[in-house]
Amino acid sequence: MTTARLADAHKHARDRLARAGIDTATLDARLLVEWVTGTDQLETIRNPGRQVDSETNARLEVVLNRRMNGESVHRIIGKRAFFDIELALSRETLEPRPDTEAIVELVLPFLRRRIQELGVADLLDLGTGTGAIALALLNHLQQLRAVGVDISTGALDTARENAHLNRVSERFACLHSDWYSTVTGVYDLIVSNPPYIRTADIEGLQREVVLHDPVRALDGGEDGLGPYRIIAAGARQYLREGGAVAVEIGFDQRADVAAIFAASDLVLEATKTDIGGHERALLFTAA
Repeated sequence: MTTARLADAHKHARDRLARAGIDTATLDARLLVEWVTGTDQLETIRNPGRQVDSETNARLEVVLNRRMNGESVHRIIGKRAFFDIELALSRETLEPRPDTEAIVELVLPFLRRRIQELGVADLLDLGTGTGAIALALLNHLQQLRAVGVDISTGALDTARENAHLNRVSERFACLHSDWYSTVTGVYDLIVSNPPYIRTADIEGLQREVVLHDPVRALDGGEDGLGPYRIIAAGARQYLREGGAVAVEIGFDQRADVAAIFAASDLVLEATKTDIGGHERALLFTAA
């Protein structure tokens, strides 16, 4: 394409992605065209004949090729929405998925009760990545403080950036740590979306995940349960009296994860399903 109308750019992008077998071609095309052209849906409706110059069309071809090569729309754009906030993405972080919002929904009532009782609450987010879970909770709870832990310094840089973007930096601290190795203090809630994919299953994941998400943030070991054992074994040492632990799990891991936490005298109190109806988040309290 050289110069084209805005409506033509949308059709061209949609057709290219559809021919490449991308199921979400219509949505992906709209998001990519809007990003490259600096427009939105309303502009497309109001001014479909707006001219898109050749330089912009060339940039569109580049991003369409990236999408067809397995890079997700949000990685191309470099950001995505998550539970009322917007997050910058990086190569060192997982792209937060809508399913992870289940853990935020699960723990909000617990944290609200703690804040009502104590006036303030402290959160430890193990494997914080982009900071998605902690920052979404900070955005909703003004009396919450959080520490985001990650073994990746690049991920911590991204989490700091996202805390600044969402104006919660004064209540969010980053800590470089291999799980609990450098953690100090006590917390009202420990939360984690740990790696939980079985090592043998990683190659079978979607291209967008296998090619672009960091493997270290996916690989939960031979049975996918290794990180849960670490989290459960150390949790009580870092929990304030009446505190709790919440974790995201794979769709078939409820019984195994509950048994791991029960062995550390942590009792399953509540669960939350994801948008597909699978139990995705579990909340444990001290026995």
